[in-house]
Amino acid sequence: MQFTNPNPEVLKDKKLFIFDMDGTIYLGYNVFDYAIRFINNLRANGKKVLFFTNNASHTTEFYQTKLAKLGFSPAADEIMTSGDVTIEFLKRHRAGKSVYLVGTDELVENFKASGINMLEGKEEKADIVVTSFDTTLTYEKLDNACRLVRGGAEYLSTHPDFNCPTETGFIPDSGAIAAFVTASTGKTPTYFGKPYAETVEMIGEATGFAREEMCIFGDRLYTDIALGKKHGVTAVLVLSGETQPADVDAAAPAEKPDFVFPSLDEVDQVMFG
Repeated sequence: MQFTNPNPEVLKDKKLFIFDMDGTIYLGYNVFDYAIRFINNLRANGKKVLFFTNNASHTTEFYQTKLAKLGFSPAADEIMTSGDVTIEFLKRHRAGKSVYLVGTDELVENFKASGINMLEGKEEKADIVVTSFDTTLTYEKLDNACRLVRGGAEYLSTHPDFNCPTETGFIPDSGAIAAFVTASTGKTPTYFGKPYAETVEMIGEATGFAREEMCIFGDRLYTDIALGKKHGVTAVLVLSGETQPADVDAAAPAEKPDFVFPSLDEVDQVMFG
């Protein structure tokens, strides 16, 4: 890898530390112990922490429980998902519109609880189709989504990730499902989550921090790192998940990280010795 980090002292001046989850602080239920140590050191030194995942298959309540079991001791306001960003967009900009969602039962219930006008999929028309990471995906769901998109529905997707890292390898994620719908209909969705502007805007509104006060840690160039590079947030890549060293060298400028570390262990050592 032909990459040299600049002076890491800049990280010590940041106030909000945003963490991707899968591949950055854990893989599945295999926690990175050094990530717990680093995050505890940040809190002890007055830094604010936000866990943000593009994985919208679960709710923030699920992630709070999971992170607590893994030892991260998260507060409710320290967690946000791409599903949350999508819901906020629908509430603010598409109020009252009918929505067909391809997602887990958990995500569907989250949409319903947020007051979204949900469809079952058998309807002739929909205002909006949303696809997401769906571990309960069926051909019927895909058929419904494609039919409704062909019928004129606006097409949205919670996040663009092609694969989700797990302790046993990668599994197809939201971007792969969207690619199926696009191949069938010719329609490309509007994406939310990382690396899109709506995510940075929502983080700023929720935390009160300016972009120059934030830094994001993640394992994907095209989501985590691109979020920072495109929107003025310092972007730190860790090589504990999807991205390999050769990918860094080949990355376009818009996805080239500001810093690269093998894992959060090395970031902790640089910041706290």
